[in-house]
Amino acid sequence: MAASVADQVQEAQADIDFSKHDYQIELDTSEGPIVLDLDPQVAPGHVRNMVALAKIGFYDGVTFHRVIQGFMIQGGCPQGTGTGGPGYNIEAEFNKTPHTAGVLSMARAADPNSAGSQFFICLGTHTHLDGQYTAFGRTADQASLDVVRKIGSVPVGAADKPKKPVTIRSAKVHAKAK
Repeated sequence: MAASVADQVQEAQADIDFSKHDYQIELDTSEGPIVLDLDPQVAPGHVRNMVALAKIGFYDGVTFHRVIQGFMIQGGCPQGTGTGGPGYNIEAEFNKTPHTAGVLSMARAADPNSAGSQFFICLGTHTHLDGQYTAFGRTADQASLDVVRKIGSVPVGAADKPKKPVTIRSAKVHAKAK
């Protein structure tokens, strides 16, 4: 397992202020840009976590390691296998956000409080995920959803891994004054 980035994340969270800013993450992927609007009203801990991970460059160079057509695209594993994370876990923040196309949610293991850095973006409506996974954002526009769908249609091999890597070149945080 990779060394924990918990200290770096904690430091990066120091200036996150939901009362003064709305936050977006822009993923520059090998298939095009994906802009995500984050929703701290339903999952403040998850938003803080992803913003901080993006600020420290954690997602830069990471792949979408799992793609299931019609279901979701998953990224955020530093090993590219679905087994890695940031070296810590965050508590679930289940909410009433429905898992529909474009919704950003946190991946986890069987333990509801095992999320860390891996996330997924839905390609369709998946009510079986509602209340079981922490949804905390969504694609900001149609162009971003189109890129998610493009990634969702790439050819995959074993373990739903894209045959040709789909990379997050960089993840940038945009803080917009309220």
